[in-house]
Amino acid sequence: MHIQEVFDLIKDDVRQMEEGFRKNLNSDVYLVSKVGEYILNSGGKRFRPMVLFLCSRLCKYKGDRHVALAGVVEFIHTATLLHDDVVDNAHLRRGAVSANTVWGDGASILVGDYLLSKAFSLAVLHGDMRILKVLSHTTTRMAEGEVLQLLKHSDAATTEKEYLDVVTNKTAVLISAACQVAAITGGVSLEKEAALASYGMGLGIAYQLMDDCLDYVSTDEDLGKSIGNDLREGKVTMPLIYASTKATEAERALIKETLESDGEFTDTRLREIIAIINQHGGIEYSVNRARAYVEGAKRHLDVFEPDTERAALLAVADFVIERSC
Repeated sequence: MHIQEVFDLIKDDVRQMEEGFRKNLNSDVYLVSKVGEYILNSGGKRFRPMVLFLCSRLCKYKGDRHVALAGVVEFIHTATLLHDDVVDNAHLRRGAVSANTVWGDGASILVGDYLLSKAFSLAVLHGDMRILKVLSHTTTRMAEGEVLQLLKHSDAATTEKEYLDVVTNKTAVLISAACQVAAITGGVSLEKEAALASYGMGLGIAYQLMDDCLDYVSTDEDLGKSIGNDLREGKVTMPLIYASTKATEAERALIKETLESDGEFTDTRLREIIAIINQHGGIEYSVNRARAYVEGAKRHLDVFEPDTERAALLAVADFVIERSC
């Protein structure tokens, strides 16, 4: 199945969810509505709602709670983006000026808090205790992932395991939760619920691995931010970690010096670091790791009968790799 066919399957659900965004951002406090609308309408891929909608269809859910719950997941994701940009001192988000650059750090943090609170208010209205438990556990792990990433900031000695711990908690756990929430709403067996949660976890790790590769190989226009942005923000990701394990002592010293420069390095230095990554196969290794996670994720769908929805979820898994290759 082509990815455009997947988008067509869920386009009505996405439209309803975005209508809900406008309603739920209708605050008496002008800045809440303005900042919330700015970030939610800035061209996000709606990847997490997409997998929730597809999993709901796979589980044969016939109600409408999945639309509101997809909005909950996207609100949680958006709140973390607002907070991330402040922590990272980022100036671009999805190719546009970041909210913290336009309105300041304080507004971004507080509106992020509002979106997180709103997400749980909606979850109470449209979910149940099991869904609330999944979401609360998820947001706790996401916060832990943020702190783990902060602790490893500009640390050239970051290991692959430490990196994967950050990715799992910061990114993959919310994609896994989106799949699990759909399974709970659909009332499937615990076996199938666990399978969808595992599918989402593998998918989420692969998704972040490919994003980290894009930071070194894409164009500024494709990426929506500057090439080498992770390096400038002191984020040590898989391509750099693997290259460091194969690099010479002089190359490792150059990587360490660059990471510890607080982003104050030249384009020439960036090209030198990218050359080290390419020379030692950092991108290729990371893509292969992502492929392995995708194949593992797809195997978890074997507990479901072959149908259009399962084919769509398999296509989404392949798309995670193909969109970046």
